[in-house]
This record gives sequence, structure tokens and C-alpha cells, in this order.
Amino acid sequence: MLDALLFTKTPSLLTAVYRECLWKVNTNEKIIYLTFDDGPIPEITPFVLDELKKWNAHATFFCIGKNIETNPEIFQRIENEGHNIGNHTYDHLNGWNNKDEEYFENVEKCQSVLTSNCQLPIVNFLFRPPYGKLKPSQYSNLKSRYKLVMWDVLSFDFDLKISEEKVLKNVLENAEAGSIVVMHDSLKAKTKVEFALPKVLEHFTAKGFKFEKL
Repeated sequence: MLDALLFTKTPSLLTAVYRECLWKVNTNEKIIYLTFDDGPIPEITPFVLDELKKWNAHATFFCIGKNIETNPEIFQRIENEGHNIGNHTYDHLNGWNNKDEEYFENVEKCQSVLTSNCQLPIVNFLFRPPYGKLKPSQYSNLKSRYKLVMWDVLSFDFDLKISEEKVLKNVLENAEAGSIVVMHDSLKAKTKVEFALPKVLEHFTAKGFKFEKL
């Protein structure tokens, strides 16, 4: 799989090769789908939830299993406030660097944690691979049991080399109707999310957009 992290706007070649992944929602409605990877953690996830609530916005959180176990009360807040939840492996594994069986076991371990901590039944089994990296064999296996969710807009909030303003620009200039935008509720992204997220919500709300969960 091409390294999706190289692109702010995901190229069509990548979406064609992995066509059964959800890269963007096909809609003409003014809806944007914010997604947050790597939480929940107390340092940033509550801030994200507070900002979403201010704007009556909903999002999808792709959670790491061990973070759910460490912070179950924050995880329950995500669910209680009407957001969707997806699987991001138990240990944030890179599919390219792990054997298939080890990777599948890690995914299922995370799913077990999700299931045991959710108060409501899980209707859609969503999965996003950390780093966007899956071997073809992993893709073929997981797509039969999960809805594989990628993105068409990457904020790059995890990149220590770029500025807060650049993160904001990446989203404002590339998101459109149906876009799936990736941000992170992680320590690495904390200051950039605190800067960019309120401005993203304000900007697109003023333009008549809604923020919905997948």
C-alpha cells in the first residue's frame, strides 16, 4: 500500500487500489466527517469533546484498546455524547511491520475491549489501520469483518515539523462535502488540535456545514 501519510489530499490511485475502504462519503450535502485517532487520553480528548459540544458537532473516534482500558470514563463520555467509535488496534500497530496473525490478534483484542466498554450495542464495526498501513493480505482479511475507514483529508497534526497554522490550512483548503478528515487526540498533536479544531468548527459552521459521525 502506498504511504497515505505523504498526502494531505488522498490521491485517486490509492482509493482505486483499496476501493472497498471508505475514503470519502458520497454526498452533495454540506457534511464533513471529523475523525480522531489514538485516544482516549485525559490530556486532549476532553478538550475535543468540549469543542464538539460547543458547535453541536459529532465525530468518530478511532480508539486504541489500551487507552480505553486506562481511561474508561473518557471512553464512556465519547459514547454518551453521541459520537461513533472505531477500532485502531490495541497497541497502535503498523501493519507493514507485523505478521498477519499478530496483527489480527491485536485488532480483535481492541474490539473485545470496545465491546466490553460500550454501553450500547455496536452496530457498525469500524476499523482504521494506524498510519494507514495495511498489507494486501491484512486488507483482504479485515474487510470481510470490518468497515475499513481511511480519509481524503489529512491534517498532519501529528507532524512535529509543521506549524499549527499549516495544520489548520490543510483542513480549510481541502475539506469539502463528504470529506473524512483525520485529526488526533494524542499528546503529539495536542497543541495543534487545540489551535486548529475550534477554527475548523467555526469556519465550516459559518459556511453552513454540519459535522456528523460515520
